[in-house]
Amino acid sequence: MTLAKLGNHWFPSFPSVFDRFLDNDLMDWNSSNYSSTQTTVPAVNVNENDDEFHIEVAAPGMEKKDFNVSYENGMLTISSEHKNEKEDKKWGKVSRKEFSYQSFRRSFSVAENTVNTDKISANYKNGILHISLPKREEVKPKPAKMIPIS
Repeated sequence: MTLAKLGNHWFPSFPSVFDRFLDNDLMDWNSSNYSSTQTTVPAVNVNENDDEFHIEVAAPGMEKKDFNVSYENGMLTISSEHKNEKEDKKWGKVSRKEFSYQSFRRSFSVAENTVNTDKISANYKNGILHISLPKREEVKPKPAKMIPIS
Protein backbone atom coordinates (compact mmCIF):
# COMPACT_ATOMS: atom_id res chain seq x y z
CA MET A 1 0.00 0.00 0.00
CA THR A 2 1.27 3.48 -0.90
CA LEU A 3 0.61 6.50 1.26
CA ALA A 4 -0.16 9.89 -0.24
CA LYS A 5 -0.36 13.15 1.64
CA LEU A 6 -3.63 15.06 1.16
CA GLY A 7 -3.61 18.42 2.91
CA ASN A 8 -2.25 17.85 6.41
CA HIS A 9 -3.49 14.26 6.61
CA TRP A 10 -2.10 10.95 5.40
CA PHE A 11 -4.53 8.65 3.60
CA PRO A 12 -4.00 5.36 1.79
CA SER A 13 -3.85 6.00 -1.94
CA PHE A 14 -6.19 3.82 -3.97
CA PRO A 15 -8.27 4.41 -7.09
CA SER A 16 -11.85 5.26 -6.33
CA VAL A 17 -14.89 4.47 -8.44
CA PHE A 18 -15.00 8.16 -9.39
CA ASP A 19 -11.38 8.09 -10.62
CA ARG A 20 -12.05 5.00 -12.73
CA PHE A 21 -15.13 6.66 -14.25
CA LEU A 22 -13.11 9.72 -15.28
CA ASP A 23 -10.42 7.51 -16.81
CA ASN A 24 -13.00 5.61 -18.85
CA ASP A 25 -13.02 6.01 -22.64
CA LEU A 26 -16.47 7.57 -22.37
CA MET A 27 -14.81 10.66 -20.94
CA ASP A 28 -12.12 10.87 -23.64
CA TRP A 29 -12.99 14.22 -25.21
CA ASN A 30 -10.01 14.02 -27.56
CA SER A 31 -11.42 11.11 -29.54
CA SER A 32 -11.60 11.34 -33.32
CA ASN A 33 -15.34 12.11 -33.25
CA TYR A 34 -14.73 15.60 -31.91
CA SER A 35 -13.11 18.55 -33.60
CA SER A 36 -10.89 21.04 -31.81
CA THR A 37 -14.00 23.14 -31.17
CA GLN A 38 -15.74 20.25 -29.34
CA THR A 39 -18.30 19.78 -32.11
CA THR A 40 -19.12 16.37 -33.47
CA VAL A 41 -17.43 15.36 -36.72
CA PRO A 42 -19.47 12.64 -38.44
CA ALA A 43 -17.98 9.25 -39.17
CA VAL A 44 -17.19 8.51 -42.81
CA ASN A 45 -17.02 5.19 -44.68
CA VAL A 46 -15.17 5.03 -48.00
CA ASN A 47 -15.71 1.99 -50.23
CA GLU A 48 -14.45 1.09 -53.68
CA ASN A 49 -15.68 -1.35 -56.29
CA ASP A 50 -14.80 -1.82 -59.96
CA ASP A 51 -17.08 1.02 -61.08
CA GLU A 52 -16.91 3.70 -58.38
CA PHE A 53 -15.79 5.05 -55.06
CA HIS A 54 -18.61 5.46 -52.56
CA ILE A 55 -18.54 7.74 -49.51
CA GLU A 56 -21.07 7.50 -46.68
CA VAL A 57 -21.29 10.28 -44.07
CA ALA A 58 -23.28 9.48 -40.90
CA ALA A 59 -25.28 12.62 -40.11
CA PRO A 60 -28.64 11.74 -38.54
CA GLY A 61 -31.10 14.48 -37.74
CA MET A 62 -30.02 16.67 -40.61
CA GLU A 63 -31.72 17.50 -43.89
CA LYS A 64 -30.27 17.53 -47.38
CA LYS A 65 -30.43 21.34 -47.45
CA ASP A 66 -27.91 21.38 -44.57
CA PHE A 67 -25.12 19.91 -46.76
CA ASN A 68 -22.76 21.34 -49.33
CA VAL A 69 -20.74 18.97 -51.51
CA SER A 70 -18.22 20.51 -53.89
CA TYR A 71 -15.33 19.45 -56.06
CA GLU A 72 -12.49 21.80 -56.92
CA ASN A 73 -8.86 21.29 -57.96
CA GLY A 74 -8.72 17.60 -57.04
CA MET A 75 -10.45 18.08 -53.68
CA LEU A 76 -13.92 16.80 -52.75
CA THR A 77 -15.27 18.84 -49.83
CA ILE A 78 -18.30 17.95 -47.71
CA SER A 79 -19.53 20.61 -45.32
CA SER A 80 -22.62 21.19 -43.25
CA GLU A 81 -24.18 23.80 -41.07
CA HIS A 82 -27.18 22.87 -38.94
CA LYS A 83 -29.12 25.17 -36.66
CA ASN A 84 -31.50 23.81 -34.04
CA GLU A 85 -33.66 26.07 -31.91
CA LYS A 86 -36.22 25.02 -29.35
CA GLU A 87 -38.28 27.36 -27.21
CA ASP A 88 -40.55 26.61 -24.26
CA LYS A 89 -43.13 29.27 -23.53
CA LYS A 90 -45.18 29.45 -20.38
CA TRP A 91 -47.86 32.07 -19.86
CA GLY A 92 -46.74 34.05 -22.91
CA LYS A 93 -43.18 34.57 -21.69
CA VAL A 94 -40.08 32.68 -22.71
CA SER A 95 -39.08 30.47 -19.81
CA ARG A 96 -36.33 28.59 -21.59
CA LYS A 97 -34.75 28.82 -25.03
CA GLU A 98 -32.24 26.24 -26.16
CA PHE A 99 -30.32 26.43 -29.39
CA SER A 100 -27.32 24.77 -30.96
CA TYR A 101 -25.30 25.30 -34.08
CA GLN A 102 -23.28 22.47 -35.55
CA SER A 103 -20.97 22.58 -38.50
CA PHE A 104 -18.26 20.42 -39.98
CA ARG A 105 -16.03 20.28 -43.03
CA ARG A 106 -14.31 17.19 -44.43
CA SER A 107 -12.12 17.13 -47.52
CA PHE A 108 -10.82 14.23 -49.59
CA SER A 109 -8.12 14.29 -52.23
CA VAL A 110 -9.43 12.87 -55.52
CA ALA A 111 -7.17 11.86 -58.40
CA GLU A 112 -8.69 13.62 -61.42
CA ASN A 113 -7.39 10.99 -63.82
CA THR A 114 -9.24 8.27 -61.87
CA VAL A 115 -12.70 9.76 -61.26
CA ASN A 116 -15.20 11.09 -63.79
CA THR A 117 -15.72 14.39 -61.98
CA ASP A 118 -18.66 15.41 -64.21
CA LYS A 119 -20.72 12.49 -62.86
CA ILE A 120 -20.15 12.84 -59.11
CA SER A 121 -23.54 12.60 -57.37
CA ALA A 122 -24.88 12.81 -53.82
CA ASN A 123 -28.10 11.97 -51.99
CA TYR A 124 -29.22 12.00 -48.37
CA LYS A 125 -31.41 9.22 -47.03
CA ASN A 126 -32.15 7.87 -43.54
CA GLY A 127 -29.46 9.96 -41.83
CA ILE A 128 -26.67 9.05 -44.24
CA LEU A 129 -25.22 11.24 -46.98
CA HIS A 130 -24.20 9.01 -49.93
CA ILE A 131 -21.67 10.32 -52.46
CA SER A 132 -20.83 8.41 -55.61
CA LEU A 133 -17.61 9.07 -57.52
CA PRO A 134 -17.75 7.04 -60.76
CA LYS A 135 -14.45 5.84 -62.15
CA ARG A 136 -13.32 6.75 -65.66
CA GLU A 137 -13.73 3.93 -68.17
CA GLU A 138 -9.99 3.73 -68.82
CA VAL A 139 -9.18 2.93 -65.18
CA LYS A 140 -11.88 0.33 -64.61
CA PRO A 141 -10.51 -3.21 -64.49
CA LYS A 142 -11.06 -5.12 -67.67
CA PRO A 143 -11.61 -8.87 -67.89
CA ALA A 144 -8.64 -10.92 -68.97
CA LYS A 145 -8.48 -11.43 -72.70
CA MET A 146 -8.65 -15.10 -73.52
CA ILE A 147 -6.12 -16.16 -76.11
CA PRO A 148 -7.07 -19.16 -78.21
CA ILE A 149 -4.58 -21.98 -78.39
CA SER A 150 -3.98 -23.34 -81.88
